[in-house]
Amino acid sequence: MRILYLDLDALTPSHLSCYGYHRRTSPTIDAIAARGVRCNNVYCSDAPCLPSRTAFYQGRFGIHTGVVGHGGSAADIRPQGPQRDFRGFTETHCFPFQLQQLGFHTAMVSPFGQRHAAHHFYAGFHEMHNTGRYGGESAEQVQPTVERWLRHNAQRDQWYLHVNFWDTHCPYRAPAEYGNPFEGQPLPDWITDDVLAQHIKTVGPHTGMDLNLFTDADVKNFPRQPLRIDSRDALRQWMDGYDTAIRYVDDQIARIVVLLKAAGVYEDTAIIISADHGENQGELGIYGEHGTADHATCHIPMIVRWPGGASGCVDDGLRYHLDWAPTCLDLLGGAERVQEEWDGQSYAVLIRQGSAPGREDLVISQCAHVCQRSVRFDRWLYIRTYHDGLRLFPREMIFDLVADPHEQHDLAGEHPELLREGAWRLSNWHDAQMARMLRHTTACSDPMWLVMREGGPFHARTGADDGSLHGAAGYDRYLQRLEQTGRAEGARLLRQRYPVVGSKGS
Repeated sequence: MRILYLDLDALTPSHLSCYGYHRRTSPTIDAIAARGVRCNNVYCSDAPCLPSRTAFYQGRFGIHTGVVGHGGSAADIRPQGPQRDFRGFTETHCFPFQLQQLGFHTAMVSPFGQRHAAHHFYAGFHEMHNTGRYGGESAEQVQPTVERWLRHNAQRDQWYLHVNFWDTHCPYRAPAEYGNPFEGQPLPDWITDDVLAQHIKTVGPHTGMDLNLFTDADVKNFPRQPLRIDSRDALRQWMDGYDTAIRYVDDQIARIVVLLKAAGVYEDTAIIISADHGENQGELGIYGEHGTADHATCHIPMIVRWPGGASGCVDDGLRYHLDWAPTCLDLLGGAERVQEEWDGQSYAVLIRQGSAPGREDLVISQCAHVCQRSVRFDRWLYIRTYHDGLRLFPREMIFDLVADPHEQHDLAGEHPELLREGAWRLSNWHDAQMARMLRHTTACSDPMWLVMREGGPFHARTGADDGSLHGAAGYDRYLQRLEQTGRAEGARLLRQRYPVVGSKGS
């Protein structure tokens, strides 16, 4: 058995043609999906990159691993304490280690562990190939390592290879000579002139007027980006940049398919295509960022082509990305390797037979750019904001994802009963996780509140003395920028909400 896991950073399903996108961004991915199972409602439990990938390989929600952010104490996995044995829980209970115990040779091509000083990401891997640019590398720097590994190892049995492509992560960087395969093609029709006008007034990091977090995009080093999204031409340049990045990565996957076929192992190789998180492309007025606990950020592709498994199937069940670990072990006949402490649930029946029930609801978290927890249930997404990351979100929001998949209409004022249900579901989940924590670890605290205590989410801290990115002077500069770019009302509201630099709540 051979397993290829393709981890395509910041890839949102809504821009893949096999998920219904109007541009043909992903012909190779589409072909793989047509011979496997395409899951429509898989979400990362914790966003963004570091919390998501930690949860995925450790098999546990961020509330249990302790990793819920990108900086501060909540960016480090919790120490095991006096119960730690020679190798420790992080190693012996991770998903890759269980694959090793089933006889798999585990290999990875990714710089991610070094990018975030998250060396637990490499736990359980025999080989780690760090492509060396901390996530700034394009596919042309990753692909040679992948192809070299496959030329030497594809015909071996019992391997698991994790390949990480970064081009779909902002800033978009497909080589200039690749051109623009989508030139002149229609834009997403939901971003009308009126919607764009609203987005131009939106405040906060990675909004249309602040594409480089709190300032203009870096067009000198990344010319596929516009300086700002302040016109339809700029919007076109932005969307073309993202969609071209997807097509460019799809071309690399096509080359991998050719190599597997040349080695005579393509039909016998399981191929899983997914992402650490999605990407807001206008949702909530945010562009090129994965900084919220919403549908756009946490909804991810999950495509599984398993030898002998279901073909051409579409699944609408609610599932977490960390459900893949028990599913994979189950498919391999190693269900006994599923760890009691894991939070995932196997959906192997779906992969084998093409249908299986999903979860009743999902709770998704984000504590790096905002502090939010959200509940996906039925057709609804309930979002609870604890720190708004300088985005002026209300405390509670609710969206109808069937009628409004791009989250344009907050229905909180119309459906107080749904707010109550969302809050009830979130409270039940939290109680259950805290009780579970007491059974399985020595920890007894929610790391989200540690983030709040340390000054709020790492990418939006305003304190001057806490090692923040933004700092007091930077916060003042950003307020001035808002006033200079026609968003004085937003600056006024931010001053009202955060009157003292370093405020820890919204």
